[in-house]
Amino acid sequence: MQQNATAFYESWPAKMNAMKAMPGGVEVGKAFGPFFQGLMKDATSDGGLSVKQKELIALGIGVASRCEPCIYAHVEKCLKAGAMPREVMDAAGVAVMMGGGPVYTYTTVVAAALEHFAAHPVVN
Repeated sequence: MQQNATAFYESWPAKMNAMKAMPGGVEVGKAFGPFFQGLMKDATSDGGLSVKQKELIALGIGVASRCEPCIYAHVEKCLKAGAMPREVMDAAGVAVMMGGGPVYTYTTVVAAALEHFAAHPVVN
C-alpha cells in the first residue's frame, strides 16, 4: 500500500495519460467514461441516489476491493460531492464490516486521503 496521498494525487494524472498512450488505451477511456458519467450523475429528481450517496458507495466498494486508486479517487469525489470526513470513514467502516480484517488495513489509505484534503481542500 502506498498510503502517500500527496504522491498519488501528483502522479495519477501522468499515469492515466501513459495508459491512454498504450495501444487500445484511448478506447478503454472512451468506453468507460460515458458509462461512469451516466451512472454517477445525480438521480434524486426521480427518486434515485444523490452523487454523494453514489460516491460513498463507490468508496466502500473500492475499500472492500482493496483498490488504492479507487479509494483515493472516490475520497476526493466524496468530498467534492459534499460528504463530511465522518461520512467517508463510515463508508469505509461498512466496507470493513463486509470484508473483515484484510479490508480494515485499507482504511489507512482512506485516512491518508482525508489528511491530504485537510491540508489541500477540494474545490467544488
